[in-house]
Amino acid sequence: MSRIQSVMQQLAAQNRQALIPFITAGDPNPGITVELMHALVQGGADVIELGVPFSDPMADGPVIQRSSERALAHKVTMRGVFAMVAEFRSSNPTTPVVLMGYANPVEAMGYEEFAKSAIAAGVDGVLTVDMPPEEAEESAKVFKAHGLDPIFLLAPTTPESRVKAVAELASGYVYYVSLKGVTGSANLDVADVKAKLDVLKQFLSIPVGVGFGIRDAATAKAVAQISDAVVIGSRLVQESEQGEAGLAERLRVFMAEVRAAMDSARI
Repeated sequence: MSRIQSVMQQLAAQNRQALIPFITAGDPNPGITVELMHALVQGGADVIELGVPFSDPMADGPVIQRSSERALAHKVTMRGVFAMVAEFRSSNPTTPVVLMGYANPVEAMGYEEFAKSAIAAGVDGVLTVDMPPEEAEESAKVFKAHGLDPIFLLAPTTPESRVKAVAELASGYVYYVSLKGVTGSANLDVADVKAKLDVLKQFLSIPVGVGFGIRDAATAKAVAQISDAVVIGSRLVQESEQGEAGLAERLRVFMAEVRAAMDSARI
């Protein structure tokens, strides 16, 4: 059983939902990324999504696009991201880490080499934004063979056939994009999200996390009442834009507020 599956099962047994924050590796500079990861965990994160900087992050809004630009300006590479995960893992053997990014850097390295290096660093899952299930059979097979959970996105517009394809390939959890558009988009309709999740759950046997549009503790609490996990990205990355001074503590405090709100959702 992978670290992701273990954490999700433990939370489900406690009737709690996973809190999954996203930050971009190397933003605002490579030297602080591991400190930020630890701060997220101290605040209550259950899984960390670590963004791999990419030059054309088409699914991301302006906030996360700028974070990729800042990281790339510091020459952050896939090997550098692995090194960050390995450093984090040296003192945190339990919190799952998911690499979230795009297909090009993974394919440039090759699925086998990528999977071996990821596992050696302590990575637990891979979410490749621009790789639909129809094109992911080979990569998913390789990832699973090495112990990596392949994680997929589903959206409000995803047809039933593709949901079924994801159900066949995915493990760990599925990331439901609650809004049409890019990260950091407008406010979400929780009732609409619940209706969509009810349909997805007819096909999926693994947890479903909800992301896009979750900006504060109140929204996280509302989403926690209908999903297995809450994913927060752009709101955290905005903190990086405010400067490095006190950044780790700001992220820790925000995570703690969100965690407390989520834990109160089903009391």
